[in-house]
Amino acid sequence: MTELPGPKFYDDESVFALYMASRKRVDNPNDTLERPIMQDLIGDPNGQRYLDLGCGDAAMGRMLLEKGARSYVGVEGSQNMTRAARETLAGTAGRVVQAELESWRFPEAAFDVLVSSLVVHYVADLDSILTKVHAALANQGRFIFSVEHPVITSSDQGWTTVQRQAWVVDDYFDIGVRVTSWLGGRAIKYHRTFEDYFGAMQRSGFTVESLRESQPEQARFADEREYQRRKRIPLFLFLAGRKQSG
Repeated sequence: MTELPGPKFYDDESVFALYMASRKRVDNPNDTLERPIMQDLIGDPNGQRYLDLGCGDAAMGRMLLEKGARSYVGVEGSQNMTRAARETLAGTAGRVVQAELESWRFPEAAFDVLVSSLVVHYVADLDSILTKVHAALANQGRFIFSVEHPVITSSDQGWTTVQRQAWVVDDYFDIGVRVTSWLGGRAIKYHRTFEDYFGAMQRSGFTVESLRESQPEQARFADEREYQRRKRIPLFLFLAGRKQSG
């Protein structure tokens, strides 16, 4: 089975179909764990200019615009996801650019907030991307992103069934490429520790203002068993930083 980087992974038609179906599942982790924390960190989007890195189907973009965002641009490397994003944003002022993050030319000081949901762990050169992100923000602009939690990316040895029941944390300080079998395909990701993410933000000039993990809230779950399962280990890590003036 071919190992594929992020955008090409989602351009596999079988993988894409399974992924989109998984997003409709009751109590899926994107809706119960990731999206609520991202929205909490974003706060009130009214009047803000947004850039969404690896925007997927641009569901976040539609939400931001409906809540008063001044503008929204999504950048997405996958053809399948770009097509879905344009459908999501139809009838709004939002737009989507199909480009891989590593090669896209970021405009300078053009945005108030940059967001990225579960994409940065597909990026090989984190420092390079964060430097570009910092330059693309206006003074006092914020960067808010989520990634698969380092205890998840460290090893997938515990994934032996369709629904993962055990988590193995191994090779934690062995930073670098991981190949994960998921949705019938093999995705290339990059494992980093808490310290790596935090340090990369600081090196790029950000003041880190918030660090969150995906602690579940019972009220967001229809199934009590799923809520209890999600209490066992964090799936996602969130960081929010600010570009200071001067």
